Amino acid sequence: MVTSREVAGIEIFALLSTEQQERLARSAADVVLVPGEFAASEGDDRALFAVLEGRIEAVKAVDGGERVVGERLPGDVFGEVPIVLGASFPVGFRAAERSRVLRLTPTEYHLIAAEEPVVAKAVGALAQLRMTGERGLQGLAAVASPPRATVVGHRWDPDCTRLRQFLHGNRISFSWVQPGAAGSEEWEGALPPDAELPAMRFADGAIVARPQLRRVAELLGLDTAPGLAEYDTVVIGAGPAGLAAAVYGASEGLRTLVVERAAPGGQAGTSSRIENYLGFPSGVSGDELASRALQQARRLGAEILVTRTITHLDTATREVHLDGGDVLRARTIILACGVSWRRLAVDGFERLAGKGVYYGAARSEGPNVHGFDIHIVGAGNSAGQAALFFSEHARKVTILYRGATLTKSMSQYLVDQIANRPNIAVVFGAEVVAAHGHESLEAIDVSDAQGRTARFESGGLFIFIGADAETQWLPPEIALDRRGYVLTGPDVSVAAAWPLERDPYLLETSIPGIFACGDVRSGPVKRVAAAVGEGSMAIAFVHQYLADVEKTAATAARVDAP
Repeated sequence: MVTSREVAGIEIFALLSTEQQERLARSAADVVLVPGEFAASEGDDRALFAVLEGRIEAVKAVDGGERVVGERLPGDVFGEVPIVLGASFPVGFRAAERSRVLRLTPTEYHLIAAEEPVVAKAVGALAQLRMTGERGLQGLAAVASPPRATVVGHRWDPDCTRLRQFLHGNRISFSWVQPGAAGSEEWEGALPPDAELPAMRFADGAIVARPQLRRVAELLGLDTAPGLAEYDTVVIGAGPAGLAAAVYGASEGLRTLVVERAAPGGQAGTSSRIENYLGFPSGVSGDELASRALQQARRLGAEILVTRTITHLDTATREVHLDGGDVLRARTIILACGVSWRRLAVDGFERLAGKGVYYGAARSEGPNVHGFDIHIVGAGNSAGQAALFFSEHARKVTILYRGATLTKSMSQYLVDQIANRPNIAVVFGAEVVAAHGHESLEAIDVSDAQGRTARFESGGLFIFIGADAETQWLPPEIALDRRGYVLTGPDVSVAAAWPLERDPYLLETSIPGIFACGDVRSGPVKRVAAAVGEGSMAIAFVHQYLADVEKTAATAARVDAP
């Protein structure tokens, strides 16, 4: 409970009368924080805080990590910038040691400020101080953090493309040097020979030629090795469903591990703009959504491993075998491994894959299409979002679609935006039948509804024609539908043998204690929000399953007792 004496010890509230201080003490929340706990996270809604005990650090998310940019001690306030500007928190505030803070809602603050304008004036002056000056927000914004790595490699080298996409997906800042192009001085010395490309220089000066992604992750300090031998739940895949499971599992006290083969975010992480995700009235990029979820999961205690794949699941012992020989024990397993873009058997596609022909698209590819005419195959939301994003960089974007209208497969808001972009064209009844080029894509052959073929120059071909389940690695005990998606819940009872008397839970596979959520599950709703919902539901079923196991064990112990 906050006391009026504690309120009086805060400089800006010392100006209030005793009666006003007592009223503020009654309305303020008394928040106790353990070390590492956030009073307000970056992006949270506005509120005004004051430190009563301990020490609070101001932290800013930078390059997938956190940077301490200031501190608050007893008597100090924080949140003055959001409360004055009506904005969200530009930085987070975390307890560096056990601390107490008082919290005022905007309504409570404005009642005090209206009654005693001198408080509003003091808070406004403090907000201005925080925003200006070398150590203020303007100073932080003016000082660009140096990139954590420099990549040198050719534009049309698939290995260089994979490396850049990996860095971008893991929120690692980097600069890219192309041999023979402007800006090669960033490498600071002679460029490596082509046989050693792509190459990377890290912030500490280390240089690695043709690096493996796991080596890159290790040198950048990303987690690649599990910290425990056993977990309450192991989540396979870090798309929206997997990250949601990580957030809910860790927040509810489960020892939670997420295993991701590349970078968190899944296919949704490459979406340029999701306009219909609840709670984001101005839309949100898939990259931003994934970044927020990743920070949240880590803050709550989940372990996130990257560049690791599962080589074997032992459904009897719940052992998870990772590439490299690590073996984990999991009380439960959540399959959230998603899908991969379906590949087309078209002449020239395989030879030019990664050299101008791409399956899906990463936001990091935007600058590479600057000034080019590019083509997109597909008519779903992913294709529409990619077209809108690339239209901000390319000279012209052409959507090629075999059907007659976009409205059957694309959200109306995307159809409307595409219609209003002057440099986006849509060609119906069209099919790409060949790709041409020597070192990279140069042109494509397109067939129309009448069977006539024409050739068009192309600076990039991005394909979004559906996806296939990533389940070929699963053991045969886990039942799949005819297309390779994981059966769950009632579908398991119909199609496979179920070993228990109870029915399988809604997201439970044919093996009790192994669950599936998101796009890998048979019959999912193809929406990001649905995947997030399924990830959280999977954790609820994990709790039910673990409770069943404990109840069964207790019953067996009573039966065996003398």
